[in-house]
Amino acid sequence: MNSSAGTTPGLVARVVPDLPSFSIDDGFGYRVPDQLADQVKVGSVVRVPLSGRKLRGFVVELRQGQTSELKDITAVSGSGPTFTEELLLTLRWAARHYVAPLSVLLAKPGPPNLPREVAQPGLPSIPPTTSPAPEISAAAASGTKLPAAQVLAGDDWVGLVRGLVTEPLRAGRSALVIAPTAREVEQLGETLTRDLGRRVVVAGEGSDAALTTAWSRVASHAGGLVLVGTPRCAWWPVASLAIAVVVDGGRRGMKDRQTPVVSAPRVVQARSRVERFNLVHVGRVPTTEVLAAGVTMMSQAARLWPLVEVIDRTEEPPGGGVVTQRARRAVAGAVRRGLRVFVFTHRHGYAPASRCVSCRLLRTCSECGARPDPGTSCRRCGSDLGPCPACGGGRFEPLGAAVGRVLEELRRVVGRAVGDAQSGAQVLVGTERDLVDVEPVGLAVAVDADGLTHGTNYRAGEDALALLARVGGLVVPGAGHRLIVQTAELDHPVFEALRRGDPLDYLRAEVETRRSLALPPIGDVMVLEVSGDVDHDLVAGALEGESVYGPAVVGARARWLVQGGDLGGAKDRLRGIVGRIRDGGGRVRIDVDPRDL
Repeated sequence: MNSSAGTTPGLVARVVPDLPSFSIDDGFGYRVPDQLADQVKVGSVVRVPLSGRKLRGFVVELRQGQTSELKDITAVSGSGPTFTEELLLTLRWAARHYVAPLSVLLAKPGPPNLPREVAQPGLPSIPPTTSPAPEISAAAASGTKLPAAQVLAGDDWVGLVRGLVTEPLRAGRSALVIAPTAREVEQLGETLTRDLGRRVVVAGEGSDAALTTAWSRVASHAGGLVLVGTPRCAWWPVASLAIAVVVDGGRRGMKDRQTPVVSAPRVVQARSRVERFNLVHVGRVPTTEVLAAGVTMMSQAARLWPLVEVIDRTEEPPGGGVVTQRARRAVAGAVRRGLRVFVFTHRHGYAPASRCVSCRLLRTCSECGARPDPGTSCRRCGSDLGPCPACGGGRFEPLGAAVGRVLEELRRVVGRAVGDAQSGAQVLVGTERDLVDVEPVGLAVAVDADGLTHGTNYRAGEDALALLARVGGLVVPGAGHRLIVQTAELDHPVFEALRRGDPLDYLRAEVETRRSLALPPIGDVMVLEVSGDVDHDLVAGALEGESVYGPAVVGARARWLVQGGDLGGAKDRLRGIVGRIRDGGGRVRIDVDPRDL
């Protein structure tokens, strides 16, 4: 018993210790000493005794109650809470949706270092501009919540963001802008700062101290700021938040790679519903999640990317190389005209599809329909793949081409004019990671689009369209300027959408296909991987009643793919089992709504 506690009611805090365990999700009750009563709030980071140790913890509830049997909170860390009661609702949702201990999620809204008070500089005046969605900007300025919207735009995203946030900033309210990478955050923040000055708070690749200062500014300032940050900032508390803008939300960088594999756009969407701020998505290609949610579509251009020429690879003779003769002639012609060229190929480590060397049939698993790599068994369900069902061939080649091979072929055509993306050459060969820094070009070439459209994922077509649209977005208007796409499937709907310069018809059809198959964004899919000495029957019991593929076992690692209309029950059952596996020394990774299967 705590000798300092009385028998009369006092202030009780429920604290979730900062330990990655499902067993403490409910937290523990602690007495709030009188001298700390003004400092302890929901979201406060505190120090508490637990099992003979003093641990960090997060306050998730405050109430009046009996304190005689409770231990004391010993200290409050930082200058203020790291999350609000409204944000806590989203944190609890994410813990259940992503099958993660609550404490792991509670740590996400906080800065790298402890929150601290910072000096708030005076804010400059705001030059006028035009909003691409004036109704939403006006609503955000007045504190009114409107349905989410998608602005379909081919370029000048900085101008769009600037227009969206100006009116709320003038009204003393704040904005949150999320971009996929630190490099894009820095570019966007730098340009916005030219107009808005100290109102722009950039949270990119800075030091822990710089990020903590940025966090402290937006969390404590009364309003009138715009936070431009990477996906981790989707969790940050922003005072007087009136509008959030998600830039290119379908990108891989918008989702964490490690457990819990949280999607930043999904988090911002959930927060918007609870915290009642407006939400706008900006990009050339909306996600199927956005379409399925029924958001308002606003187009800024008749075409969202330049003209597209699709080249039929099947017309090439065997052994003709990865760059077709037509594409080579186009590159050589562009060089003679003095145009810059970008040649796009798959990044290192991309999970390609594969096809039979003899008959070129796309390889698929006969059991689950996955499109595997050139191995002998399916990575999704573990089934033996066997020879090609059409011709009996046993040799398979991956779809896609490495940067080195493309460089070698193009050097035979244009010599020293070609180099990798960092070379500064007239003809650049690069991957997805290079797109951020490539200057505008007159010609872009995607050497093997089939490796994208036939990836090992139900999202392959959607992702391919978005990525190829980004490549096309590098091309500036001009006579003969275009994107060239090489494919062996001219009639694939992705390429029809590219030709038209409009993604909506294809994506709407894709949503309906997913609906019929109970796939995201309509249904649920989850990948579960465990390693170590684990009882597979224990996992299978939690997944009973769902459509389960696996386990596919490789060495000490087992992998399940789980599909269903709503996997909420399976996720709840998994929470206890995952805890037991980890407590026994096993490792578990859960990927909800996976991008790769």
